Amino acid sequence: MKILVIEDEVKVGAFIKRGLEEHHHQVDVYTDGMKGQQAALEQDYDLILLDLMLPGINGTTVCRNLRALEIPVPILMLTALNATQDIVEGLNAGADDYLAKPFHFSELIARINALSRRKSHFHQEQAVLTFADLQLNTHTKTASREGQEIVLTAKEYALLELLLRNTGKVLSRALISEAVWGLEFDTGTNTIDVYVNYLRNKIEKGFTGEKLIHTVVGMGYVMKQK
Repeated sequence: MKILVIEDEVKVGAFIKRGLEEHHHQVDVYTDGMKGQQAALEQDYDLILLDLMLPGINGTTVCRNLRALEIPVPILMLTALNATQDIVEGLNAGADDYLAKPFHFSELIARINALSRRKSHFHQEQAVLTFADLQLNTHTKTASREGQEIVLTAKEYALLELLLRNTGKVLSRALISEAVWGLEFDTGTNTIDVYVNYLRNKIEKGFTGEKLIHTVVGMGYVMKQK
């Protein structure tokens, strides 16, 4: 699996990386909450090991932000804290499991394997996202409407997937910028508006069905039916 480790203790991060690589996993390690969150937004990981106490932004905030952006990757919290409240906050923020430090590496592997099986089942259920007569296959990265295939660029696909996973929700330009481009929103550019228009032309123009992407003035965009 491709695993992201966000852990500020350098020795602990190196220990985890070495052990996981011995089990044939690919591992990226970040010691800062903000940089780790950006990596999670920019790349596709199979699992995230997330420490609670981090510089930049803490692990609970990272977890909450990823879940707000509908990123479904399993998250295993690593914490040296014994306080039940900290564990509860992490789980409520969207973490799937937790492991208190210090831990036996065999237990970490067992929990990772359990979360991997859970993720595999989830992806089988979520292979095709459907809204109205629009379909997006997340395995083949292809879209279709009224049975006609729609060719998308990588960014158009990412934008469409974000909208489909958040149907009925108004997504701000700042949220779209962070989720699709992994960047802070630049008010001086119209990149997002341009890509929304690209996507509209591909999934709406020439089809008999209704418009699906709607502008909410001053707020952002929403995928909905009238």
